[in-house]
Amino acid sequence: MLKWFFSFCLFLFCITPVQAIDFVGKSYVVMDSYNQTILSSQNEHHVQSVASISKIMTAIVAIENADLNDIYTIGEEVNKAWGSGVYIHIGDQISLRDLLYGLMLRSGNDAANCIAKNVGGDIETFVSMMNEKAKQLQLNETKFANPTGLDEEDAGNQSSAYDMARLMSYCSQNAIFNDIVSTQTYKREDGGGTWHNKNRLLEEYEYCVGGKTGFTKKAKRTLVTRAIKDDISLIIVTFNCGNDFEFHEKMYEECFEKYQKILVLPKGIYQYNGHSFLIDQDLYYCAKEKTTPTFQSVDDSLYVYISKDKIYEVKQETSLQTIMRYWLVLLGECFNG
Repeated sequence: MLKWFFSFCLFLFCITPVQAIDFVGKSYVVMDSYNQTILSSQNEHHVQSVASISKIMTAIVAIENADLNDIYTIGEEVNKAWGSGVYIHIGDQISLRDLLYGLMLRSGNDAANCIAKNVGGDIETFVSMMNEKAKQLQLNETKFANPTGLDEEDAGNQSSAYDMARLMSYCSQNAIFNDIVSTQTYKREDGGGTWHNKNRLLEEYEYCVGGKTGFTKKAKRTLVTRAIKDDISLIIVTFNCGNDFEFHEKMYEECFEKYQKILVLPKGIYQYNGHSFLIDQDLYYCAKEKTTPTFQSVDDSLYVYISKDKIYEVKQETSLQTIMRYWLVLLGECFNG
């Protein structure tokens, strides 16, 4: 079975760093958003204040823990926010949906505090939820202090380009999140006006599908974007890069030209070291040169490696019912053509 397992990997390609574009800044990373493999990077584990790109975590925690149709009454929490805002006022009533668009399109710090207070019960509890999510996602270089990214009074939200790319990779699996960050112009449900997205790459680069801008005097410019071309989905994060939008676009073009989406393993049930592993979808890898993967079984997980990069972790499948459901899905696909 293992030989058959390897036979599906004969066309797999390995990663070669992209170095054709000069980077002037503190750190950056280009990541395959599907399997979180690094294509190119510089100082990607450097930890610093990340400013408003930390609102990516604010958004996903709210989306996963509340109903977008919920209506909130604005309270004193908006007086604790300064800088960029969507100019909501104490006593206003506004939906979580409107607040999330204000958060991600206009980087509203007032919206961030209102979301945190209402979803978490209070801002401190919501920040704990953010840190718990970071722990769950194994963002080991990340620590949140607030839902806004402001850092004038403390160290702000600390993270690395690597962790922020991995967070964006996780969020890109959420349809609501993708709808919000891909929106160029949003008309508020409450009739309070129209917001235009600060991520100008959405207009300037046809393959961009979302992202988040950030800036404070301490963090300097921070930017997260995502782009998709020919089924290749990439994420770029830059810290303290003065020409960040230009760099992102040029790096995307470089990567899309050099790399291609290669099938690693088709979905199925695989036997390795006496254990069954269920792969419920085709596994792809963004790559360019042929190589053969290696495998390692640790506890109940199977790790698939290309060179030194861990690209997949597959949990051991122990449930007979799950396996039966998987084969029923396959049968349904066959009957439905």
